[in-house]
Amino acid sequence: MLNARHIRRRFERAADHFDDADFVYKWTRDGLLTRLEPLLVDANTVIDLGSATGAAQRQLNKRFRKARLVSIDVAHRMLKKARAKRAWLSKNAFAQASADALPLATGSADVIFANLLLPWIDDPGPVFSEVARVLRKGGIFSFATLGPDSLREISRAWATVDDGAHVKRFPDMHDLGDALVNAGLSDPVLDVDRLSVSYRSSRDLFADLTAAGARNTLQQRRQTLTGRSRYSAMSAALETAAGNEGIALDLELVFGHCWGAGPKMDPSNYRIDAAQIPRRRR
Repeated sequence: MLNARHIRRRFERAADHFDDADFVYKWTRDGLLTRLEPLLVDANTVIDLGSATGAAQRQLNKRFRKARLVSIDVAHRMLKKARAKRAWLSKNAFAQASADALPLATGSADVIFANLLLPWIDDPGPVFSEVARVLRKGGIFSFATLGPDSLREISRAWATVDDGAHVKRFPDMHDLGDALVNAGLSDPVLDVDRLSVSYRSSRDLFADLTAAGARNTLQQRRQTLTGRSRYSAMSAALETAAGNEGIALDLELVFGHCWGAGPKMDPSNYRIDAAQIPRRRR
């Protein structure tokens, strides 16, 4: 399980350097926008959920010219960076909030855009339920996340050192599809892409992960310091497995979109039109 408090703290710290190491976010951001191009939607309100430093603002404003863009993130310093990037006289707004408790009215959003938010969510179910609540009927939820084949090089390297929890297990495409439908969203469409990122050394790799806030935030991680010897042993294992060609970090990227289906009826309540009840004949 993920520690939400640690996640927020790490992203607060990463805000100043996040844009220097957001190339994976840029890759998935461009992929999401490309997949949105053929979809027709008349948007008045667009939500950038997990906006980070607001790198998607310009492209979302261009794609949905008439819409008001609302950037939402759990980290206040990320939002300050995003606010500094907003265009002059734009209608952009900013809100600090958790993705599973959105400060938005039911049915108020036409598009919800979530680029690499889900890797930092322990259970996507409550987030998808909030998305289903906020998204109007016929609105679009578009997201990118990591699949279960991601970061296996790091997991294998740590496994040579200890049996601790160091890398989150990401849900696969089918589990995500089921969770979307269970939350009340309709007709999910998902596809998978692959990205390999090369590093000269483990030091370069972990410097990028730190700059992007992508370090261990698992609740079951060791509560003591990792220790230089164990970290060095893991780094050596990672570089040995890579050989002389450098470390290639493989990422499984899952892209998806689905549609709002309107308010989900509480299964404990049933509404019956009395006029449709036939009279009992004697």
